[in-house]
Amino acid sequence: MKKQSILVASLITFALFFSHAQAAEPLELQKVMKGLGKNMQVITDGISREDWELVAKTAPLIAAHPQPPMSEKMRIMSFMGTEMSMFNAFDGETHEAAHELEHVAHEKDGHKVIAAFQKVQATCLNCHQTFRSKFVEHFYGTASK
Repeated sequence: MKKQSILVASLITFALFFSHAQAAEPLELQKVMKGLGKNMQVITDGISREDWELVAKTAPLIAAHPQPPMSEKMRIMSFMGTEMSMFNAFDGETHEAAHELEHVAHEKDGHKVIAAFQKVQATCLNCHQTFRSKFVEHFYGTASK
């Protein structure tokens, strides 16, 4: 009985240590977001120089952005609970808007490109305003800016 108690206490200690260690490390999602931010800046630069080829080449990188590993997705889904469907919907909207941006960039119509890029920006903003502070507080223990 004493061995079982020691084993259980050891497992609980290990689990608590492991969960704390995981929380201290940045999520892969954070790296994905930084990459998306860089791609958004590249598109902004392309639009300002009317480099429609650059815009068309970069938009799919937003639409088909990398995904966090499955273990991290499970942590996120556990945290999100019933809001996960809204999170996925925002991601889907961003995906569609980025594909639209790619297509209009091939048309080389600056006004259409700017309108399509505005849709991409709006989908990002909607998600960030809904979830960013919750994510930062939960996974990093601090309030977002």
